[in-house]
Amino acid sequence: MDIKGQAAIVTGGASGLGAATARALAAAGAKVAVFDINEKAAAAVASDIKGIAVACDVADAANGEAAVKKVAADHGPARILVNCAGVGPAKRIVGKDGPMPLADYERVIRINLIGTFNMMRLAAAGMQALPGLPDGERGVIVSTASVAAFEGQVGQAAYSSSKGGVAALTLPAAREFAQFGIRVLAVAPGIFATPMLTALPQESQDSLGASVPFPKRLGAPREFAALVLHCIHNGYLNGEVIRLDGALRMAPR
Repeated sequence: MDIKGQAAIVTGGASGLGAATARALAAAGAKVAVFDINEKAAAAVASDIKGIAVACDVADAANGEAAVKKVAADHGPARILVNCAGVGPAKRIVGKDGPMPLADYERVIRINLIGTFNMMRLAAAGMQALPGLPDGERGVIVSTASVAAFEGQVGQAAYSSSKGGVAALTLPAAREFAQFGIRVLAVAPGIFATPMLTALPQESQDSLGASVPFPKRLGAPREFAALVLHCIHNGYLNGEVIRLDGALRMAPR
C-alpha cells in the first residue's frame, strides 16, 4: 500500500515505539491519529507531525468506537492501524507476598490483548466498507507482539500471555479478513530503547544491549517504525509475526 494520503491510527502513539511509528507514518505522507490514554502527551506528538490526538482507552468498547469515528470524521476512514498500546509490569505468579493479585493479571491482558483485538475489530469494520485500491487492498493492520510471546522470562507470565495472544491472533485475523483485502501482521520486538528501559542506569542499558548477539545494543524505536512501514508497503506480507530482535533469544532470567 502506498502510505501517502492514507488515514492511519497508531495506538500508544504518545511515546516509545508508537510515537516513532506515528512520526514515520507522517513523514511518509499519512494522515495520522495518535491514540493514547495520556491525552497531553498524545497532543504533543500530534502537534509535531500535524496529526490529531485522540484520548482513548483501547480496551473500552464504547471509548474505542468513539475514537475511531472521530478519526473517520476528521481524516476519513483509516486504512492503516498500528497497535502499539501496551504495558509490561514484571511480577511472579507466586511471589514473596503470595499469589499475584488476579487484578494485576487482568489489567495486562485487558490492555495488551483485549485492547489490540478491540481496535482491530473496529478499524477492520471501517476498512471493509472502503473501495478497494487498484490491487484490491483495503487496509493493513500491524500489531505489536514481543519475543516474550515465545521466550517469556520469570516474572513475565502476564506479559507473555498477552503477547502470545497477540501473536496467535494474527493468522486467524489475516485469514478472516483476506476476502476483504485487509492484511494483518505483527512485529515481535526484542529489547528496545523505550522510555521504560532508557530510565534505567546506563550500566544496566549497556548490560541488556550486550546480551543481543548482533548488533550489541538496544533496538532503536525508529527501527521498529521502519519495519512497520515495510509491512504496509509490501503487499505480499500477510498473516506473519516478524521478530525484530538482533537474533536475541531470551534466557529464563
